[in-house]
Amino acid sequence: MTVKAPNLLKTRRFLPIFVTQFLGAMNDNIIKQALIVMIIFGLLNPHQMNPGILVTVASGIFVLPFFLFSATAGQIADKFEKSATIQHIKFIEILIMVMACFGFYLSNTWLLIFVLFLMGVQSSFFGPLKYGILPNHLKEEELIAGNALIEAGTFLAILIGTIIGGLLIVLEYGSVIVSIILLVIALFGWLISRSIPLAVAADPNLKINYNILQEIGRMVGRARQTRTVFLSIIGISWFWVVGATFLSQFPAYSKTLLGGNASVVTLFMIVFSVGIGIGSYGCAKLLKGVISAKYVPLSAFVLSVFITDLYFVSVNLSPPPDVLITASDFLRSPTNIRILFDLAGISICGGLYTVPLYAILQNDSDPKKRSRIIAANNLLNALFMVFGAIVATGMLALDYTIPEVFLLLAIANCFIALYIIRLIPSRS
Repeated sequence: MTVKAPNLLKTRRFLPIFVTQFLGAMNDNIIKQALIVMIIFGLLNPHQMNPGILVTVASGIFVLPFFLFSATAGQIADKFEKSATIQHIKFIEILIMVMACFGFYLSNTWLLIFVLFLMGVQSSFFGPLKYGILPNHLKEEELIAGNALIEAGTFLAILIGTIIGGLLIVLEYGSVIVSIILLVIALFGWLISRSIPLAVAADPNLKINYNILQEIGRMVGRARQTRTVFLSIIGISWFWVVGATFLSQFPAYSKTLLGGNASVVTLFMIVFSVGIGIGSYGCAKLLKGVISAKYVPLSAFVLSVFITDLYFVSVNLSPPPDVLITASDFLRSPTNIRILFDLAGISICGGLYTVPLYAILQNDSDPKKRSRIIAANNLLNALFMVFGAIVATGMLALDYTIPEVFLLLAIANCFIALYIIRLIPSRS
């Protein structure tokens, strides 16, 4: 049976969790982008540290909690009723945002970086709940549509949060405006979370193991027990490597190769986010509620084609000499239109590729262990992204170009597609 994604947004089973996760992702990115902009423009950084190093530290601080707390988060999500746990986490977000307000008021770099760490902690606990609760409230034939909306919403929230945080923080009373927005969003997110229907505890008798390393080993072991689940996790983790690499390279790619200003970076992010949304929605339309991996390898291979074309169109680029160009100037060049076409193709393929993998991960996991398996996915996502960032940074440090980083992604992506293709016999 075909389940139309927009119809789910009309149901109490889905809308509150969708809005809750959307607002949470937006808040994460508002504070992260505001902090980065303040560091880069010298509004923060009393010790005159290298801004690039400080931004890297801030980004790493946000990812660190996924390594430290995913094991515990997965156990808590399986042991307790999920909607109440989500409400507790969203209430804690309000307290964290109060701390952020003090950080902005005092212009205290380290307090704001600590707040960013706490937001990472909150996200690491929310992730297993966000994806783990969907099978409780959605039918099997609704999982594709539900995940399509969550995926599209996440990237839209990243886009909106990044734009709000980056643009407003540099205004005369930017820190006050951003503080108010963060508090309002956190409060609204908590209020909406109170409408999420009950989701019974998957394993109320679970005894929580606080030995992080031991539990991580068990967590990954559980994920490996089901072939389709583990292949999906590897595929999802790789998707985040590709997405994170492109998002992190947009500013440098725009400025050094295209001579574009901040508006060109924003244009790239809009195209990328909208493309993910189109691909996610298109996936729901194509699969018509059937949880299947049949389009996943094809999407991955076509994604490599678009990345390779982006490499060829970028490899001989040289920026205009004097002033940085705006987005409107950028759009006047046929070469630049081709770049946008490639970015749109990459992101659309990304949406087509990742949505079925999340649905397979949720549907094929043991219901009693589902949240712990999703926590294992989150942990491996973070591990893959850190590895990808290290490889990209290492290549750039060795004087490889950004287009060459893209080309390596395209080649590696083909191998991942060959690996993921083994899902088809089980899920077609």
